[in-house]
Amino acid sequence: MVSRRRVLAGLVATSLLPSAGWSSVGTPDYLSAARTQNGRYLLAGLTTEGEITFTIPLPARGHAAAAHPERAEAVAFARRPGTFALVMDCRDGATLNTLTAPEDRHFYGHGAFSADGKTLFTSENDFEAGEGRIGLWDATQNYTRIGEFSSGGVGPHDLKLMPDGQSLVVANGGIETHPDMGRSKLNIPVMRPNLSYISLTGEILEQAELPSNLHKDSIRHLAVRQDGLVAFAMQWQGTKSEIPPLLGLHQRNSTARLLSAPQNAQKQLQGYAGSVALSLDGALVAITSPRGNVLHVFDVMSEEPQAILSAQDVCGIGPMATGFIYTTGTGRIGTLVEETAHHDLQWDNHLIDISHIA
Repeated sequence: MVSRRRVLAGLVATSLLPSAGWSSVGTPDYLSAARTQNGRYLLAGLTTEGEITFTIPLPARGHAAAAHPERAEAVAFARRPGTFALVMDCRDGATLNTLTAPEDRHFYGHGAFSADGKTLFTSENDFEAGEGRIGLWDATQNYTRIGEFSSGGVGPHDLKLMPDGQSLVVANGGIETHPDMGRSKLNIPVMRPNLSYISLTGEILEQAELPSNLHKDSIRHLAVRQDGLVAFAMQWQGTKSEIPPLLGLHQRNSTARLLSAPQNAQKQLQGYAGSVALSLDGALVAITSPRGNVLHVFDVMSEEPQAILSAQDVCGIGPMATGFIYTTGTGRIGTLVEETAHHDLQWDNHLIDISHIA
C-alpha cells in the first residue's frame, strides 16, 4: 500500500513548480552508502519498504551522511580518517562542493546540520594536539569554513542535533589516532570516552562519563528521542574475554543507564556495536553487530531485551513507527519480522534517518 506521504510527494514531484526538496528524489526515509558488485561506491535513498529512490556515485567508500533539512542535498563523509566530504545534489548527482579538513585535521565520518540548515557541524580530530574538534561550515555561503570549537573530549565520532535545536550531543570515543598511523589506536590504556552536550556556540553544557572500569568502552554512535533521551552504541577496546555492555541510554541531569543481553547473547556481539537506533514511538532501542551477525532490541523503559535477530553482516539500523529496518553487507534489507528487499549492493555501516524531513 502506498503511503499518504508518498502520494503527496508524487503530486509535488509532478507539479509544474520545481522542487529542490527531498520529494524531488522520491521522498526517501533513509540515506545509506553502499558498494556495488564491481567495486564502485554510491550514496542511495531508501524507503521503509527497502525501495531505492535514487543513487549517486561516490569517489571512495562512504561512511555516513548528513541530510540538509530543506534541500535534497547530502554531505557524504569518507570513512575515517578521511580528509574530504562531498556536498551532493541528490537530484542529479552533481558535486556542489568538496569540503577539505583544515591542516592537522581529519574528519570522523559524521556531521549534522542546524535546524535551519544554515550551518553544518562536523566531527574532527586535531591529530597533532590529540583533541577532538567540531568544525563549522556555512551552508548559505557554499559551505565556507567559519570556525570550530572543542568536542569536549578525544576522538569525537557521531554527533546529533538535540531536539531543542540549540545544542549538539557528541560521542567522544576517547581513542586518540593520527593519520600517519592509519587506524591505529594510540591511547587505549588511558582513554576516557564521554557524551558531551554542547551549545551551537561551543559552550560545554554537560558531560557524562562511563564508570572507571568501562573506560575502554568507546562511545561511537548516537540516536536521539524527541524528549532528549540519547541512546549510544559502544565498541570495546579491552580484552576479548570480557563481556561489557555496548548500549547506553542517557538524559541530561541524570546518570547513564547501561543495557546488556543475557551473557551468551551479549558475548555474541564480540564487543562491537556498529549502529544504534530508537524506534519512532520511542519505546524500543536497537544495536547491530556486523562482527556477531546479530541485532539486539531492548525495551527502553524496562531495559529488558525484546528480540535477538540473526543477520549476516548486519550494521545499518533505522527507526520505523514501532520497530526497525536494517541493512547488511550482503545486500539484504529487513525488519524485525521479515526480509523486505535484496539488492546487489554491499550496504555500509549506517542508515541515516531523514523521514522527519523528507
